[in-house]
Amino acid sequence: MRSKFHAAAASVVLLGLLALGLGLASEALAQEKKIRIGFQKSSTLLIILKGQGTLEKALEPLGVAVEWNEFTSGLPMVEALNMGHLDLSADVADTVPLFAQSAGTEFTYFLQEKPSPTAEGIVVPKDSPAKATADLKGRKLAVAKASGAHYLTVVALKKAGLVFGEDVEVNYLQPADARTAFESGAIDAWATWDPFLATVEITSGARKIDDGASTGVSYTRFYPISTPFLRDNPEVAKIVADELGKIGAWVKGNPDDAAELQAPLVGLDIAIVKLGNSRRSYQVAQVDDPAVAEQQKIADLFVEEKLLPKPIKVADVPVWKN
Repeated sequence: MRSKFHAAAASVVLLGLLALGLGLASEALAQEKKIRIGFQKSSTLLIILKGQGTLEKALEPLGVAVEWNEFTSGLPMVEALNMGHLDLSADVADTVPLFAQSAGTEFTYFLQEKPSPTAEGIVVPKDSPAKATADLKGRKLAVAKASGAHYLTVVALKKAGLVFGEDVEVNYLQPADARTAFESGAIDAWATWDPFLATVEITSGARKIDDGASTGVSYTRFYPISTPFLRDNPEVAKIVADELGKIGAWVKGNPDDAAELQAPLVGLDIAIVKLGNSRRSYQVAQVDDPAVAEQQKIADLFVEEKLLPKPIKVADVPVWKN
């Protein structure tokens, strides 16, 4: 009798362990069938895809869910890829992958948005006596470190014959803090990008005194992706690329409709969204050799200016080829 009891008890334990194992396996499988995407306020295409649920619908046949994670700036998103917290980063300015690579972050260049040189600029208050970047000598300028506007600032000051951090006092501030400092008069100029650029132009009459078009800065944005995720999920990556391309073309072809859809999603007036969108290309494409060459040019200048600690070879980072 006792042996039968022990046998029955053992069977119950075995079945329990089996059920637990199956449960854990199912949970692990569910975790695998997900793409974790980072985005920020300037991530127009992903924000619209998120708002419409378009990506979820496109990935549903593969049984893949989408997890959205909001960030305040680009570099932490790329670092999150390296730490295994994200699978895909939203579009980030050209400088961000360079700082990430310099720090040893592993990622793949997934896609690019073709250049948008007027979508970032250096602005001054509407009543400022400064008419050009050269007039900023002895003044204070704010910029987000490692941003595309950081590169614009370096090039613009160099072109004006000014030394970064010497002739102009540079304050590294993220957009929210920079805007407060700018509007309170604590700084004399702000180097930033859309939609922050369009916001301060429309709301306070700020004047743009330099941008990528006048300095030769292309301002290309890139979508970094986790290298292991890309290797293990090529079909998912292809669908994401296709959807980004479609929505980018739609935004440019339907600016009014896009602005009406996007404005409430980002909490901005339609006029601000329309101005910012008019200066972005939103042309999604694979990363090509000219883009890699431009990245190397930026990296070399940042090393020269001692803003990157050591030389890097951009071509060492893999590029997605579909």
